[in-house]
Amino acid sequence: MSTAVSPTATGPAAGIRRPGRFALGASRIGYEVTSYFRSPDAVFFTFLFPFIMLGIFTAAFSSSGDIQPGPGMEGVSVGAYYLPGMLAAGMLLSGVQNLAIDIATEKSDGTLKRLGGTPLSPVSYFLGKIGQVFVTGVMQAGLLLLAAATLFGIALPTEPEKWATFAWVFVLGVGTSALLGIALSSVPRSGKSASAVVIPILLVLQFISGVYLQFYALPEWMQNVASLFPLKWMAQGMRAVFLPEDFAVLEQNGAWELGWVAVALLAWLVVGLVLSRLTFRWIRRDA
Repeated sequence: MSTAVSPTATGPAAGIRRPGRFALGASRIGYEVTSYFRSPDAVFFTFLFPFIMLGIFTAAFSSSGDIQPGPGMEGVSVGAYYLPGMLAAGMLLSGVQNLAIDIATEKSDGTLKRLGGTPLSPVSYFLGKIGQVFVTGVMQAGLLLLAAATLFGIALPTEPEKWATFAWVFVLGVGTSALLGIALSSVPRSGKSASAVVIPILLVLQFISGVYLQFYALPEWMQNVASLFPLKWMAQGMRAVFLPEDFAVLEQNGAWELGWVAVALLAWLVVGLVLSRLTFRWIRRDA
């Protein structure tokens, strides 16, 4: 009596299964975080910069007194007023500025070309970068809040719903910033020109979006322009968390409009996802 034997794979590859896209992406997060903190300029200009700016604004303008939403109304210190904007700027810098410059440099020095020849897919590469932004963004926000409470004497919210709002604004803001950073990395023609291309764009956005200037004091046309971009909505969402309710009257439409904050950030999240996938190349087409 004969028995049929099914052929089986033999050799070194037998029984070996390559990790999936998500597993590869997750495995790169630690590498990306380590690489980030090994770059002093990235740590200074994206991680520590909001903390330094909050200290400068607090020291420079505290002598002018508290900022009030209206005559006879309770105000907040200069540091407390600018804290939400610095948190929003931190999300933008950690995502857009950091990734746009970093990926453009990796494309220019041949790193992406080498990665393109490995089993690493663009999705896994994106996951590693986005994971790094979330890890460093959480650390940065934590440092900024700790410094605000201990060094600058800023009272933080105690209501759970305020922190719930902080959580979803932060997640949407960081995710949007990371994807837009990946998309923007395709604009600079080389790693050397990346800073010159990216930083001025983000600097202008920070000035018109209520980070370095009081948003309610800006001309209406400038507020309308800022409303087209995500940073304005990130800063507005953070102001809803850290400022008293009376300050809502200073917003463009006299309310925090958290529903529109969510809509705007989700829309930009989708835009960033589509653009990053359409524009990303391991090698520049004109290289």
